[in-house]
Amino acid sequence: MERTAIGKLANWAVYAVLRLVICVVQAMSLDACRGLARWIAWLAVDLLRVRDQVLEENLRQAFPDATEARRRDLKRQMWEHLVLMVCEIAHAPRRIHQTNWYRYLSIPERRRLVAHLLEDRPLVMVSGHFGNFEMAGFTAGLLGFPTYAIARELDNRYVHRYLDDFRRVKGQYMISKDGSANEVKEHLDRRRTILLLADQHAGPKGCWIEFFGRPASYHKAVAVFALTADAPLVVCSVRRTGKPMHLEIGLEGEVDPRTMPAELKGIEPLTQWYNDRLEAIVRRTPGQYWWLHRRWKGKPPKKGRSAAKSSRQAA
Repeated sequence: MERTAIGKLANWAVYAVLRLVICVVQAMSLDACRGLARWIAWLAVDLLRVRDQVLEENLRQAFPDATEARRRDLKRQMWEHLVLMVCEIAHAPRRIHQTNWYRYLSIPERRRLVAHLLEDRPLVMVSGHFGNFEMAGFTAGLLGFPTYAIARELDNRYVHRYLDDFRRVKGQYMISKDGSANEVKEHLDRRRTILLLADQHAGPKGCWIEFFGRPASYHKAVAVFALTADAPLVVCSVRRTGKPMHLEIGLEGEVDPRTMPAELKGIEPLTQWYNDRLEAIVRRTPGQYWWLHRRWKGKPPKKGRSAAKSSRQAA
């Protein structure tokens, strides 16, 4: 009991510190937030070398020809982006509204995206840990399109509840990653929109396909949802275009199970298809990708390696 009480107290203390930090950030201008982000990026890369080994391994894999100076610059860009992302999330509910969203958010393919969201069919929207991905569901909800995203519940229930409230206020609802299959099926049956971040390691039993020239394990769920629910699959991104809070929501690719080529009608080729588009997004603006993840863990089983090769050729 004592350990449980101590754990609850520690979680509450973390939550209290988080709320205090958010209050401070909300009191700062966005220009000041950028200055803070650059200072923290320098601190993380040049002084503390936070997760430097993981960052170095990932960047060497993705950009083998990059110089040491270029890799260091990308590390700084990534940390600056992560801090700015937190600042943007803190400012968004107070700054962005239905009457002024266009001052901050650019949607070049707005007609095509809205057409998908209005269609009387389920929709699977996929992205990765790139740009300010949290603003995708926020923006959709702001414009009147509720979305349902799959995510793991945080260990700290106070922080989890706070983040969940932030998402729900504009119409983004979270589905617990544990045991989510039945709930997702229900939402798809009701012709709702599912949001997924598809670039996390799926373990040895995942779908092994190429990412930056090396096999990586992907969850099969994205392709399964699209194929079994007759749901169009749309690849999106949310990229910062310059100043903090100035974001571009891009439609990077779309495929419909009713009209897709026969060679894409399988889990592996369809997974490779959307992954190729995610890779293209990252290559264009690598400083806004989360290189913190150990994206290339372990090695695929023999069957997975041959499948990755064949699916690459089919795509």
